[in-house]
Amino acid sequence: MTLKPRVLVIGAGIGGLTAALALQRRGFPVQVFDQAPALSELGAGIQIAANGSRVLRALGLGDALERIGIEAGTVDLRLWNTGERWRMQDHGSARERYGSPHYTMHRADLQEMLRAAVLRENPAAIRLGARCVGFDTSARGVVLTIEGGERVVGDAIIGADGIHSVVRQSLFGMDKAEFTGFMAWRGLCPKETLQPALMRHGGWIAPTSHIMHYPVRKGAMLNVIAVVERGDWRHESWYDRGTHAEWLGDFPGWHDDARAMIAVTDQPFKWALMVRWPLARWSVGNATLLGDACHSTLPFLAQGGSMAIEDAYVLARCLDTFDDVETALKRYEAARLERTKHIVLAAVDQKERLHGDALKNADTAKQHVDEKWSPQHMRALYDGIYSYDAMTVVV
Repeated sequence: MTLKPRVLVIGAGIGGLTAALALQRRGFPVQVFDQAPALSELGAGIQIAANGSRVLRALGLGDALERIGIEAGTVDLRLWNTGERWRMQDHGSARERYGSPHYTMHRADLQEMLRAAVLRENPAAIRLGARCVGFDTSARGVVLTIEGGERVVGDAIIGADGIHSVVRQSLFGMDKAEFTGFMAWRGLCPKETLQPALMRHGGWIAPTSHIMHYPVRKGAMLNVIAVVERGDWRHESWYDRGTHAEWLGDFPGWHDDARAMIAVTDQPFKWALMVRWPLARWSVGNATLLGDACHSTLPFLAQGGSMAIEDAYVLARCLDTFDDVETALKRYEAARLERTKHIVLAAVDQKERLHGDALKNADTAKQHVDEKWSPQHMRALYDGIYSYDAMTVVV
């Protein structure tokens, strides 16, 4: 029997671990490398829509998803200063409409679920404290160099190492990230600090800012993400700490409910929102990219995690379908380029729906909502996103 290629995955985030698991399920030897000494509880909330949960359930993680996730329901949209409320989406229909649920959860819980699944397949599959500093490719395969000089031989290398991807830089040089003019705040609010009515999935819109929030950890916490037009903060990191006073200062005049959420977050973090325009290619020889490494996406559609999960499954299918690694990676790239390009550009376009001068007052806000958030508009946008099936798409 022909041995399957040995795949080296750089990055033990959501995309890298899903890729490892999908490949393991198909009999591939996989080794995951991550520079972190431990997979600690970084990040905050994440939404996994039907297109992502469909893949995780196909990988046998349906019960685990139910344990760590909250199946989303109705999402209301509110006006920043009056609190006026409109119906935004009904994620509760996702199971029926798209065949799989829409979940909210803590990112660390999702990462731990995937890590445990990968290690059940092979207890030695993940190496932490192993920073990739370079690699060489040839017709014979790939050789990864880890900081300290160790070299690891494989047949393919997958760069799932995020927005500052070393693999992408090795393949295509430094990227050209463009500042959007917006920065984002995030934080977690303990359930005990908020009115019960605020512990729900919802959003707020304003002329130059917006807030999205949803429960995680089975309702023990509320994840809050707030975006504001602000040009003086251009550091792209999830781990820069801010203060409650600074965050509140970016949202003057907002409704008491919104400011209450901001005031009780455990620790505010802030990061600049950058856009990276879609790459024309992801692969060179036996090396390719996955997730944020090749199509980082603004958080306005909540699709970053699901896109990486889709990538991972399609990649595993391609490597399993085509005997030649280079051919498989080209087919993977071809299958995913247009899909991910569409999501990246659609997320950029969301700014026009989330912000606008008409939102300055209640008299004109309703017209904005009627035009930009109509049920017809929402279905046209989200049906194409959520109905995508990574298991059946042509490769």
